[in-house]
Amino acid sequence: MVSVERREGFNIKISRVLREATEHGLDLYLFVPAEIDLHRNVVSEGSFYHNAIHLKRTYYSNQRHLPLAHSRLARRDRQSPERYRLSLSLYAYQYVVALERLIAPLEGHPDRVSVEALEEIIELARSVPRRMRRNRPVDDNQLKYFINIDNYLSWITEQRLLKLIAGLPEWEDSQAMARHDLFEICRFENRYRSEHQYNSSRASQSPSRISNKMRLLRRLIEYPVTLKQRTRELGAWEERGVKALATGVVMLVISVMMLEARNLVGDLTLRFVLILALLYAMREVFKEDLRNTLWRWLRRGRPKWIRQYFDVHSKEMVGQQREWLDYVRFKRLDDDIRATRGGGVTQREEVILQYRSRSKMLPTRFLSGYEETREIMMLDLSVIANLLEDSHHHVYQLLDGEVNREVVERRYQINLVARTIRGSQKTTVQRWKINMSRSGIVDIEESTP
Repeated sequence: MVSVERREGFNIKISRVLREATEHGLDLYLFVPAEIDLHRNVVSEGSFYHNAIHLKRTYYSNQRHLPLAHSRLARRDRQSPERYRLSLSLYAYQYVVALERLIAPLEGHPDRVSVEALEEIIELARSVPRRMRRNRPVDDNQLKYFINIDNYLSWITEQRLLKLIAGLPEWEDSQAMARHDLFEICRFENRYRSEHQYNSSRASQSPSRISNKMRLLRRLIEYPVTLKQRTRELGAWEERGVKALATGVVMLVISVMMLEARNLVGDLTLRFVLILALLYAMREVFKEDLRNTLWRWLRRGRPKWIRQYFDVHSKEMVGQQREWLDYVRFKRLDDDIRATRGGGVTQREEVILQYRSRSKMLPTRFLSGYEETREIMMLDLSVIANLLEDSHHHVYQLLDGEVNREVVERRYQINLVARTIRGSQKTTVQRWKINMSRSGIVDIEESTP
């Protein structure tokens, strides 16, 4: 299964968990309305891939409290500072992921809020940081890592809970106790950071300074659990060969035509010079067309990029992924994708971008205790947003006997269809409606079949 979440600006977070050693695949289809002038001459496949698609993979465990990390924390006295940092980072990262996973379904959906859901969040936010703080190290080399991680966990807990509280509607009496507990956790974490002097007064009083500092701390926490990656574009030597072949073929044809023109015209005259200029112009035109045609024919259906993943600590390659990105036509889509999107006239006129990936991971080379990875793709739609028309119009309503006029910003709906593949089996197909305007993404709604 794939989960899709809205992020700041035009960013969309697409995440999935890879649980087995078999080959995993992901197919993403972006259906863009025809009124948006998107095609390969405006935004090429390579430009979209490098500017709009950002991938990251981390070690993952579906056990929320990560017993492996607990056992390592209990043996911290026998660990080096770097090993201690790794253990604590694993613990903290797993907690942050669990907290986000519990809160995300409730944000923007007040109907899903229940006392049981809030109590689960409260239990997690209380127990996990408390368990970590019981084992505050004495060694200064370990303490510096503990302070950074503890500082971030305290701040992100407060921020996530405050955001949850701010987005919820009026509380019912049955939720009053849960509301009180959420506020109490926020007050405690704020007071805890102040008592331990984790942040200077200037940083604490400046939202931008404290936010930037915490963003840096999160990167430091994620570093040990994030796989390093190296991306390489495929077909470089083939492209050179195609270029040489196209140039050779065109030059051969032009040379033959020049000899024929010389025989027909005779000596060097103005007419021969004009014919020669025409032949050279034809060479420049047909050389590019022939090269592009040969290149697309040769690379059709073949991966365009390969991404290799390496463990940060052992430096071993733990997996690789082949990737494709193409503009495709509606009639060339598989039946399940067309059925999920629908087959109306409007849909058939849409511009379709298809991203595909096929990956194979090697769990035997993973960090000890892990057999799964979590893939996070940040899809930046600002490339498409630049093509949107920034326009407004008025909507009139009759209210209480008076005409009310409201200014409405023009919005566009982009459909995202995802298909996950495990081995040779196509598993699930999902669809989301992305409503966006020139100023940002308005809403993302999963469409049920």
